[in-house]
Amino acid sequence: MSYGYALFSLRPEERRLLLSKFRIADGALRVGGVGSVGTRCTILLLEGRAENDAIILQQKEAGPSVLEAYLPERGYTNHAERIVIGQRLMQATSDIFLGWHESKLSDQQYYWRQLKDMKGSVDVATLDEAGLGTYLAVCSLCLARAHARTGDSLAIAGYLGKSDAFDKAIAKFAIAYADQAERDYQALVEAVNSGQIVAQTGV
Repeated sequence: MSYGYALFSLRPEERRLLLSKFRIADGALRVGGVGSVGTRCTILLLEGRAENDAIILQQKEAGPSVLEAYLPERGYTNHAERIVIGQRLMQATSDIFLGWHESKLSDQQYYWRQLKDMKGSVDVATLDEAGLGTYLAVCSLCLARAHARTGDSLAIAGYLGKSDAFDKAIAKFAIAYADQAERDYQALVEAVNSGQIVAQTGV
C-alpha cells in the first residue's frame, strides 16, 4: 500500500491537514498482541521541518467485529471507521491522531493512532493491598463511565440494581478467565518443549 496516500487521505479532515506538514522517514512491521495476532500492523516515523519535530504513528488493520452478525446495521462505511467512532464514544478525550482510511490498492481498512500518546500507567506489582484497591476502583469507575457514555445509563443502572450480584458474577468470570489463560500458556509451553510446535523464545 502507499503510506503517503494513507496518511494524507486520513480522516477527519483536520488531522489530514496536520499530518500533511510531515514526511514519512521510516517504518517497521510490528507483531500485535493477543487480539491483533495475524493482522497487519505498521509503525511509521514522521518528521517535520524543524529539528526534533517527529511523530510516531501506528497503523492497524481493521476487521469485522465478532458481534457484527448479531447487531443491527449502524451505517459505518468500513470497519476502521466503526472502531474509531467507538473509541471516541467511549473515551472522554481521544488521541488527536486517531483516524481511519481504506487502501485503494487492497480495499483493506486501517485505523491510525499515536504509538505513544503519553498515557500514564501504574506498575501494579509495586502496589500494596490498599494501593491496589484504589487502583482497581479507579479503573472500574473509568470503565463504567465509558459504558455509560455509549449505552443507556438509566437502563444499565436499572438492570444492575442495588445488589452486588453482578459484581460477584464479573469477579467470578475474571478469576476463571485468568485461570484459563494460565492453563493455555502452560499448554503452549509444553507443546514447544515437546517439539509439537516451533516457536522462537526470548524475542
